[in-house]
Amino acid sequence: MPVSADRGPSAAPRSDAPRRRPGPPPWVAMYHSVGDCSHDPYRVTVSPHRLDRQLGWLRRRGLRGVGVRELLAARARGEGQDLVGLTFDDGYADFLAHALPLLRRHAFGATLFVLPGRLGGDNAWDPCGPRKPLLSAEGIRQAAAEGIEIGSHGLTHQDLTRADDTLLRAEVNDSRALLSEVTDAHIHGFCYPYGQADRRTVDAVREAGYSYACATTPGDLAGPYALPRVHIGERDTAWRLHLKRRLHCLRLRPVDGV
Repeated sequence: MPVSADRGPSAAPRSDAPRRRPGPPPWVAMYHSVGDCSHDPYRVTVSPHRLDRQLGWLRRRGLRGVGVRELLAARARGEGQDLVGLTFDDGYADFLAHALPLLRRHAFGATLFVLPGRLGGDNAWDPCGPRKPLLSAEGIRQAAAEGIEIGSHGLTHQDLTRADDTLLRAEVNDSRALLSEVTDAHIHGFCYPYGQADRRTVDAVREAGYSYACATTPGDLAGPYALPRVHIGERDTAWRLHLKRRLHCLRLRPVDGV
């Protein structure tokens, strides 16, 4: 008597089920501070005027800026080709004053990666740059209430590829726990300080319970815990944005699982 192919959990999976091929890497834009660019040695600041024009450029091309979690969820459904991830690193206080109103104007979302170990402090890790205030816990809650996804940028902005095991766990695990308390919500995303990641830091982020992590140029690393991003600054006019978007898709291999 032949055995049924549907005899229970131990049955072999069907081999004729279509498998979705890896798609092109999602385009994720990396911003930092939004404000005065007159003294910006690290080129991490974009003026409100320039940001407004950049967001308008996206919208005129039928693209919509969203947080990274929303982008990845759409990609998992086989959708989201018209979505662009917008990320703002470090949690500068000027996000509320300058970036958030522009995001509202264009009906865009974003992910804000913050440092719960420096709440209300400043960017002390930039020795040559002007001191810029960081968001307080209340400021982070205000951004979250406006629909902005909150993610972790570590506790204090350390290069995690040089951290020992104790510091790595604190920066990755403790920052997630603190932000969960601040926002009263689950923290899904992590952003590697300085964009630096290696296999050890990727494993630590995955084991801490994050759903994804953003880098800058992750090298041989790939997948949802090493998402590449494109730096966007004050010099990025419409033509430069066009080139950056094209090059981002051409230079990177397809991303499996994204």
